[in-house]
Amino acid sequence: MDRIHVRDLTLRCIIGVYPEERKDRQDVLVNLLLEGPFSKAAETDGIDDTANYRTITKQIIALVENSEYYLIETLAERIAGVCLEDPLVRRATVTVDKPGALRFARSVAIEVTREKPAS
Repeated sequence: MDRIHVRDLTLRCIIGVYPEERKDRQDVLVNLLLEGPFSKAAETDGIDDTANYRTITKQIIALVENSEYYLIETLAERIAGVCLEDPLVRRATVTVDKPGALRFARSVAIEVTREKPAS
């Protein structure tokens, strides 16, 4: 399987369980690893033969910026679902970082890997 990386997609959303976290949008950092059979695209040089990461990221931006989840775990799960909607993406690994979530840490992150059932 081939891999497409989308690195450091910085977005803003309502995220968190505490009342002060739910007042204003906070930064989240999203990283994606999309896996699938993309080698045909190298031969044809055609966008239809690969995962369209521009379309996928646009959908993720809309999802995240309109979301109000309590947990980054839920956000990561929903993002993985968007990735797997692309017909060529067989497996998606999503990392969501929440900078400043802990006082002495740069960020807290969750990483989830989801894949389509074998057919």
